[in-house]
Amino acid sequence: MKWRDARRSENVEDRRGMSVGRAGAGIGGAGLLLILLVSLLTGQNPLELLQQVGPMPDSAQVGAGGPAAPSTAASDEAADFVRAVLGDTEDTWGRIFAASGRRYVEPGLVLFSDAVESACGFGSAAVGPFYCPGDSKVYLDLSFFEELSRRFGAPGDFAAAYVVAHEVGHHVQKLLGIEEQVNRLRRRVGETEANALSVRVELQADCLAGVWGHHAARKDLLEEGDVEEGLRAAAAIGDDRLQRRSRGYVAPDSFTHGSSAQRVEWLTRGLQSGDLQRCDTFGRQ
Repeated sequence: MKWRDARRSENVEDRRGMSVGRAGAGIGGAGLLLILLVSLLTGQNPLELLQQVGPMPDSAQVGAGGPAAPSTAASDEAADFVRAVLGDTEDTWGRIFAASGRRYVEPGLVLFSDAVESACGFGSAAVGPFYCPGDSKVYLDLSFFEELSRRFGAPGDFAAAYVVAHEVGHHVQKLLGIEEQVNRLRRRVGETEANALSVRVELQADCLAGVWGHHAARKDLLEEGDVEEGLRAAAAIGDDRLQRRSRGYVAPDSFTHGSSAQRVEWLTRGLQSGDLQRCDTFGRQ
């Protein structure tokens, strides 16, 4: 991607190296994963478990407003890349919304390390990037890009940009009222039906990421091979591939994001059309 000359977003908050309050200070990624595992097994709130760890000495504290841990050149470049991608999504969705007489309210994006507090509760790097409709912010641990490349075999800057654009797609869904409508439906149905609704939501976010990618290509921001990088990333994080990798079998009724083929299909639809209206995963196709 030709991102270095792109406008940087001013809506990025860098919390890398900061703790999740006093209880989270000094706990590394492995410790947080252990706490999350205990939480899943016992049903106890992970924040309560963090409190039970006890406060660290003041010298080890990094409060919510404390200094970030030393960064590396690679992580700083990744953060700069995220600011550039977010800035371009702001420009693209601002124009798309304005063309239909609407105002695009820009989301925030929080960079964090290991764990973070959001309006949606405690979040861990282990669950990957996420969007919180409660505060209209995307949360991202930059280490996910390395995981995407090394563990899932989907390297490349456009693969990383697709991840950001997908989460921004959830923000677009909130602004359009789709998120609220789906939440109302989820409360009326069982687990299998709720999972199916989640799949439609995630596939639509993939399509919306593709819409942004289409407009980025029209501005000559994409280079040869970028689209293939994005499609490879979409395939790598399909539910069927992830389940086969972790469980050894596939359970379609438990899908929440869609199969690899579905994710590739909807991302492609957005990339080819650049049309918000082509991203209706809830209607007849």
